[in-house]
Amino acid sequence: MISGKTILIAHLGYPTESFKAPMIYNPWFESKGIDAVVMPMGVKPEDYPAAIESLRKMTNLRGALVTMPHKVSTMSLVDEVTPTASIAGAANAILLRPDGTLLADQFDGAGFVRGVLRKGQALEGKRVLVSGNGGVGCAIAASLAAAGVAEMALFDNFSASSEALAGRLKTHYPNLLVSTGSNDPAGFDLIVNATPLGMKPDDPLPFDMDRVSPSTFVGEVVMKQAITPLLAAAQAKGCPIQVGTDMLFEMIPAYLEFFGFGTTTPDELRAVAQISY
Repeated sequence: MISGKTILIAHLGYPTESFKAPMIYNPWFESKGIDAVVMPMGVKPEDYPAAIESLRKMTNLRGALVTMPHKVSTMSLVDEVTPTASIAGAANAILLRPDGTLLADQFDGAGFVRGVLRKGQALEGKRVLVSGNGGVGCAIAASLAAAGVAEMALFDNFSASSEALAGRLKTHYPNLLVSTGSNDPAGFDLIVNATPLGMKPDDPLPFDMDRVSPSTFVGEVVMKQAITPLLAAAQAKGCPIQVGTDMLFEMIPAYLEFFGFGTTTPDELRAVAQISY
């Protein structure tokens, strides 16, 4: 039950139909007796700057979750960004501080990497390919670099995005071998779909799966369904996989700490989550 005492966390993005976070956070809040709620709020890109300014005026708001297509534009609309968000070039969380200022942070990459490691996959010294170098792709790339991968290939249809990300990675991780421009998945230990491909039924696969080895770990960020066409193709080859919602479950404990609600474990979250597709 939402009351006048309920603490609100906005979930900002567009469109909102595929949002899964409210079905994880809200059952957990209820199970812990925390009077808070995550509320989806659809905001088109042209209206986003005004929406961010309005957050400052809301006295019962703790902050916001930020998703596509706003993760990059958030960076220039807040008062301060964390180092992680700065390296990623994107933010997916905004904290409204008591003085009315907005702090942005980034948890996508940490959630993805924690999920991979939890599945027993080593990352140190590995070769990885990140396809899609927008908000979520940049975050995942930054966290993979922090986890010690040796080589990273970046690909995006908008090549300037890949080049900009490569520059930031090389500045912070000078020993990391970074390349751009190729989406060929052959020879990599881990490939990541950080594009929207898989959201629509007629989308092509983001990778040529004939070029993927059965030993390659295939990670997905699309959450419209658990087993996307990419993951189905990967399973057919015998590849280990990570579904899109795993990233959510792994990053939520960090989010909760950021918003001041304590912490939890992915297992606790899964036990009460009410995700549907």
